[in-house]
Amino acid sequence: MTPSNGPSKGGDATAAETCPEGRISSSITTRDGVEILDISNYIPFFLSSINNALSRGASAIYRERFGIGISEWRTISMLAIEPEITAARICEVVNLDKAAASRALATLDEMGYLGSVSAETDPRKRTWWLNDKGYELHATIIEIALAREKALIEGVDPQDLEAAIRAMRIMMSNVRRM
Repeated sequence: MTPSNGPSKGGDATAAETCPEGRISSSITTRDGVEILDISNYIPFFLSSINNALSRGASAIYRERFGIGISEWRTISMLAIEPEITAARICEVVNLDKAAASRALATLDEMGYLGSVSAETDPRKRTWWLNDKGYELHATIIEIALAREKALIEGVDPQDLEAAIRAMRIMMSNVRRM
C-alpha cells in the first residue's frame, strides 16, 4: 500500500489505482445467496441521504423564518454568485430542473427579492439578479447555511474533509457525463 494511492495490484508501489477498479470497500453484500446493496458502503445512498436530510432541515428553517424553501435558497445563492443570469444557467449550475427554477424565480420575484429584464430577441427569456432586498435576505440566510455546514463537518479530520471534497468534485464531473 502506498500512502497516497492505497493498495496497488501486483505489489507495484508506483502504479496509481483509481476507482472503480481500485476501490477497497464493496457496494454489495450477500444475504441468503442473493446479492444486495450494502448501504453502509453504497455511495449514492450516502449522498442522497445526506442531501435529503440537509435539504429537509434547511427547507423547514427557511420556510418558517423567511417563507422560502430550499429551491428558492439555491436560486438566491446562485444569483449572488453570478448576478444577471438566466434560469437556464441556474439550472445548469445548481442542478435544479426547469420547473423548480421557474417556480423559485416566480416566488422570489413576487416576494420582491429580484430584478429582471427580458431578452430583446425572446421576451420569454429573462435575465435575473438580486435587488437590495434580495441581497439582505442572502446575507441573513448564508449565516444559517454556513452554521449548518459547520455542524455537518464537526469532528471530521481536515485532511479527510479535503479528500472528500476532491472526491465529490470528481463524482460531480462523472455524473454530468452519465
